[in-house]
Amino acid sequence: MRRGDFLWGAALVGIVIFLIAPTTHEIFTAANKSSPYMMGFIKFAILASMGELLAVRIVTGDWKKPKGLMWRALVWGLTGILITLMFPVFDAGAKAAAQMGYLPMIEGDGFAARLLMAFITSLLMNMFFGSSFMLYHRLTDSWIDVGGGKISEMLKARGSDVLEAADLKGFVSFVIRKTIPIFWVPAHTVTFMLPPEYRVLMAAMLSICLGVILGFAKKNRK
Repeated sequence: MRRGDFLWGAALVGIVIFLIAPTTHEIFTAANKSSPYMMGFIKFAILASMGELLAVRIVTGDWKKPKGLMWRALVWGLTGILITLMFPVFDAGAKAAAQMGYLPMIEGDGFAARLLMAFITSLLMNMFFGSSFMLYHRLTDSWIDVGGGKISEMLKARGSDVLEAADLKGFVSFVIRKTIPIFWVPAHTVTFMLPPEYRVLMAAMLSICLGVILGFAKKNRK
């Protein structure tokens, strides 16, 4: 165990305590209701960046700041805004389609009914949004890598170099064919079982898992 391991773990524990302590929990809930997009940005910028650091720790065996961490945090923050919008869009859309008879549903509000609807919503979101979001994130990450995390070099980067760095063949074979059906659909099924105010936070927490997944993928590729 390294000192950075304890610091990273302490930061995560601190976030969890902030979320469950009664006083700060009320502040968190009120902020979610009054400024959902801003909170989506903050949650993903912080938690997903922690996932980026963890991925580097897995790949290199040491805690190092990845190049362009500020730009990566910005991309994650914008992702948080998108997901804040997409969760209610797919939730409401799936329920409306089920009520119209376009999707299967179980009558009532029991566990089985909620589980089926959560699974269908997760499946639809990952099919139509998840794959395109993953591609967008792969390309932005590759753009930052090609530019060495410096905006002056990123603006000079050629599209062909970004596409080559993105390794789209590996992206399809691993991210699309494996992580989405095996991990993300079940994980987001659990997410859609939660009350709406906790779903974006859960998604942000899952971005730490994404860092672990991508970290092991890079390690195995090397």
